[in-house]
Amino acid sequence: MARPTSLLKRLLVGRPFRSDRLQHTLLPKRIALPVFASDALSSVAYAPDEILLTLSIAGASAFVFSPWIALAVVVVMLTVVASYRQNVHAYPSGGGDYEVATVNLGPRAGLAVASALLVDYVLTVAVSISSGVANLGSVLPFVATHKVLIAVIAVALLTAMNLRGLRESGTAFAIPTYGFVIVIGGMLLTGLIRIFILGDELRAPSAGLEIQAEHSVTGFALVFLLLRTFSSGSAALTGVEAISNGVPAFKAPKSRNAATTLLLLGAIAVSMLFGIIWLARLTHLQFVESPSQIVSGPSGYVQKTVTTQLGEAVFGNGVLLYVVAGMTALILFLAANTAFNGFPVLGSILAQDRYLPRQLHTRGDRLAFSNGIVFLAVFAVVLIVGFQAEVTRLIQLYIVGVFVSFTLSQGGMIRHWNRHLRTERDPEVRRRMVRSRAINAFGMALTGTVLVIVLITKFLLGAWIAIAAMAVIYLLMLAIRRHYDRVAAELEPTEARAVLPARNHAIVLVSKLHQPTLRAIAYARATRPDTLTAVTVNVDEKDTRNLQADWERRELPVPLTVIDSPYREITRPILNFVASTRRESPRDVVTVFIPEYVVGRWWENLLHNQSALRLKGRLLFEPGVMVTSVPWQLASTASKNLDRLDANLSRGPARGPRVAPRSTLPPTVPPVASAPPGESGERP
Repeated sequence: MARPTSLLKRLLVGRPFRSDRLQHTLLPKRIALPVFASDALSSVAYAPDEILLTLSIAGASAFVFSPWIALAVVVVMLTVVASYRQNVHAYPSGGGDYEVATVNLGPRAGLAVASALLVDYVLTVAVSISSGVANLGSVLPFVATHKVLIAVIAVALLTAMNLRGLRESGTAFAIPTYGFVIVIGGMLLTGLIRIFILGDELRAPSAGLEIQAEHSVTGFALVFLLLRTFSSGSAALTGVEAISNGVPAFKAPKSRNAATTLLLLGAIAVSMLFGIIWLARLTHLQFVESPSQIVSGPSGYVQKTVTTQLGEAVFGNGVLLYVVAGMTALILFLAANTAFNGFPVLGSILAQDRYLPRQLHTRGDRLAFSNGIVFLAVFAVVLIVGFQAEVTRLIQLYIVGVFVSFTLSQGGMIRHWNRHLRTERDPEVRRRMVRSRAINAFGMALTGTVLVIVLITKFLLGAWIAIAAMAVIYLLMLAIRRHYDRVAAELEPTEARAVLPARNHAIVLVSKLHQPTLRAIAYARATRPDTLTAVTVNVDEKDTRNLQADWERRELPVPLTVIDSPYREITRPILNFVASTRRESPRDVVTVFIPEYVVGRWWENLLHNQSALRLKGRLLFEPGVMVTSVPWQLASTASKNLDRLDANLSRGPARGPRVAPRSTLPPTVPPVASAPPGESGERP
């Protein structure tokens, strides 16, 4: 019978895939766009909110700057897209910014990029999910009052979907992503047609509000506010780098398909972002940071998100408004999928380079990097709960990491082109390289400027937390690499031959004289050690006397040593006995044979083998000691073997080579005549 945990895993994740199915999980462009670009596409749902919210600090008159802020963000986005198109062609292996920085700027720069991206991926999930809950809460009050719970449930659902495999999750996310693009595009197009062609006067629900400035902003303070607004709006650029990290997931030709997808992403995101800001200005939409700024307005007014207000202005309070709010919330939930695809891949590469635990390098049952997916989900939930799913609080931590990676990556690409230009002689190829270098140089200058702006305007508002997290992860990865390097150095084979042990002393641990004990004795004798003794610990006088009597009655050819334990402890007396056995010669080894039960049901593990586990755990730290488990299968394992046989038969004939069934040792002791030398009964 299958274990409950296995049944639950199969229900959530599905049946495992064979390794040769990996090629079937590769993505065409139509699926790769929603998988890797949903974050950047969905940012148009919260970047306009942050632009208007920040400008509201200076009062309603400051909203006039919003189109110019959006235009500046658009310029940066187009530059980054053009720059990353060079990256995916030059480095198609999927390392993305990490690989570019490591190869061209050195391992330390690569680690800085990696730590920034890891933090930013976690924030992508937290911000996207929280923003999705906020949009859904604009039309569903229940969601607004339970936003943290809804956000955590959304992360759990995304985790389960991604654990099922990349292609399945991509197919599931394609329809909502394209639906969001169609709905927002249709809303913008309908609004502009009604205003410019039909002559309708559209007004957002907040158009009639009278708001006041939080502070009087003039001169340098106004410039600082505009820079802070620009840095908040730059959240629209997050997710662009995910495609360069996910190139291996594309179908061939990988680089060309990734570059095309990146271009489509840029064109769609730019059009939607500027369109929303423009329509917001045309409908006199207002969005404030604090409710205290609202001097007068409709009774019981509750501020809704920018996209929800535009949907109400264009479509009214009908079904289409709920479609706009629902699709916006859904794409924001699914935007976190970009991180769920980028974080595990980057984690796998870092683990392969020995900067993260090796468990992150391997794929799970469904050919997804399951451990990385779970790690990301856990950290994102911690942020959501810690910041109570407040987008405005989380957004202050955002962006820093992505612009660190943008800037270092573009610097690495400049070094890349300089290195190749020194050896390339073909004039046409050189012209292409010079053009690519110019694009990357402009990208580095622009993203570096934005990074400085972000650090200046957001540091005290929360960006310092993200910077501190990057520093901690950076140092942690260095420590992990040092550990793996130290272990590798210790395990490196040397020129000298391995020294053979002088003698092998075998010890069989005995608690009762039953079938597992007899099998362990038989197996120990079959290894032909120099000395062999059975050892039991006296924790109960009556049981020990019964064991000795039974031992003598059976005339077993192995001496039984009884160790007294006045305090009824088992582990320490055995460790002392093993150490004393080996003490006479450092070239001697001691092999400890431990009889163990093999159970078929998960709950039976709680009732058996606990002492054996503790002993093995301690003996593993003893030098010169080998530990051998001798299993004894209980009857409950028979049903499990039948289940496995039925499962194998249902899958059809095996394709691999046939393996002969493993023979088991008889549970009886071989004849005394076959006993190896040195077993005359003397104790070591």
